[in-house]
Amino acid sequence: MTSAAPQTPAEEQKEAEVALTPLDSPRDGVPPLITTDEQLANYVEQLRAATGPLALDAERASGYRYSQRAYLVQIRRAEAGTALIDPIAVADLSAITEACSDAVWILHAADQDLRCLAEVGLRPPRLFDTELAGRLLGYDRVGLASVVAQLLGLQLAKEHSAADWSQRPLPESWLNYAALDVEVLIEIYELMRTELEESGKLAWAEEEFEAIRTAAPAPPRPDPWLRTSGVHKIRDPRGLAIVRALWHERDKIAARRDITPSRILPDKAIVAAASTRPKSVAELTKLPIFGGPRQRRIAPRWFRIIEKTYALDRAELPSQKRNREGPPHQRYWKDRDPAAFARLNAARAVVSQLSEKHHIPIENLMQPDALRRFCWEPPARVLRAPNSKEALAAAHEMLSGLSVRSWQIDLVIPPVLQRWRDLDSPLESEPAVK
Repeated sequence: MTSAAPQTPAEEQKEAEVALTPLDSPRDGVPPLITTDEQLANYVEQLRAATGPLALDAERASGYRYSQRAYLVQIRRAEAGTALIDPIAVADLSAITEACSDAVWILHAADQDLRCLAEVGLRPPRLFDTELAGRLLGYDRVGLASVVAQLLGLQLAKEHSAADWSQRPLPESWLNYAALDVEVLIEIYELMRTELEESGKLAWAEEEFEAIRTAAPAPPRPDPWLRTSGVHKIRDPRGLAIVRALWHERDKIAARRDITPSRILPDKAIVAAASTRPKSVAELTKLPIFGGPRQRRIAPRWFRIIEKTYALDRAELPSQKRNREGPPHQRYWKDRDPAAFARLNAARAVVSQLSEKHHIPIENLMQPDALRRFCWEPPARVLRAPNSKEALAAAHEMLSGLSVRSWQIDLVIPPVLQRWRDLDSPLESEPAVK
């Protein structure tokens, strides 16, 4: 009798999914959508009388709208039940923040929603992020559906996650889906918190959650148009000027109409125009996308933008050189600074070992950019005496300024400094030959 062939990972995953119990509808049914101040006030009173943590989620319209505002807010608290709130109809939800100021707020991938929630007055006093908790606990997959499956054995549908939540009215099936996103968050929180405590990681997690909760908004990028997909194919400054001009015009239209930029003009169309440099509207409309019915009507506008770049002086063209902050790309380290290259390799080996020991992804142990900056140009006190208290204090000061958390520094840096002390090569770089 021949033995059965071993299952592939895909087959194992499919078999595991079959064994899950589908989570099709909320236990209390789909609540009516809150669209008036009076309805909100009634629910706030229920929240005020309830106890325990608050589960929270928001639905945006990424891929459809320019803004990242919330188009639906879902909330659940024990004894108060679930609420679905339309933040377009009821724009100020700050009463919920006041009513739940004593609660831990549970979100999944909180950094994606905190900004849009703050816009409607929802600011958590304390935070628990189930996605980040899953990373710190070493889960292989940390999407909400995967976490629900692993901890509760339930199959959570995600078919409406990429829907256009800005449309009105919202279909009943979408509201059912939205209510399910907070249906089991409190149960997940309780299980994860226990697991974090038992593994000795709860303090680490709480420091991470607080860092996310209090993080300042990211500063605007100096040249956001350089993120156009495919821009690396454009090698000459004149072509880059076309990319820059079309990107800014597209962004202006998208902002005014509140439509995601890619629906105004795809990146590949911008790159195609920059590559071919059309000399007329007729040439422009021969390109893919520009020749379509919708784009053909506004092709003269796009061409006027392109044509203006042909008149730019050389000094007005964007540089092919990218302004790079911090250390050079690591591929150049070995030749430019062998000592820094040795420090980086030693530090990475330590982080990799700690990652395996604690079952935490490398990027959650130490942000890669912060580690590179520390290895490239560590404080002088670190290089003089890597095992001293002064070296550790100097490292802590530098890395704290790079938004590295205390628990990460305490866990990673002492063994890194020990490894540096044991290096055969010198810690300090040789002075450059003039």
